[in-house]
Amino acid sequence: MKTDSQQGTGTLDEKIIVKTKHGELTLEQLAEVQPGLARLMKEIGDRFHVLYHAAKSGNWRLAEHEQKVTISILKVGATLRPKYHQDITAFIQSHLNHLGESIKAKDWKQFERAYMNAVDETNKLHEKYGYGFIRYTLSEEPPSYYDLSAKD
Repeated sequence: MKTDSQQGTGTLDEKIIVKTKHGELTLEQLAEVQPGLARLMKEIGDRFHVLYHAAKSGNWRLAEHEQKVTISILKVGATLRPKYHQDITAFIQSHLNHLGESIKAKDWKQFERAYMNAVDETNKLHEKYGYGFIRYTLSEEPPSYYDLSAKD
């Protein structure tokens, strides 16, 4: 990494330059291309759909995998968009961790209750941030691109 002053430009506001195999980029340029929550939420919604139908089919290992990946993606979102950090962290702790507990217990009734509570909270958060027009609804149809049969 080089800064502008190391390159001899002598500017006071130094920019950090990162060299990649494709060329040099500033940190500002790298920050600009990071995905926003809209892009991440598309993947989260898909995984949340798979999570539900995997659990319903008794494929608890797939459900656990999707729950963990959903949390991982949300943490990326919380890092990239600090204004949502507190609510995302609270959502993970109060809803997704409960889902994880019901998955470990292989308890469908507890899972379904926790899942629906998470959906309700998701829609409340969309409303809070001015995205009330985005309402998550669970498709009754399981995804056709996964074998959801129980593997445990």
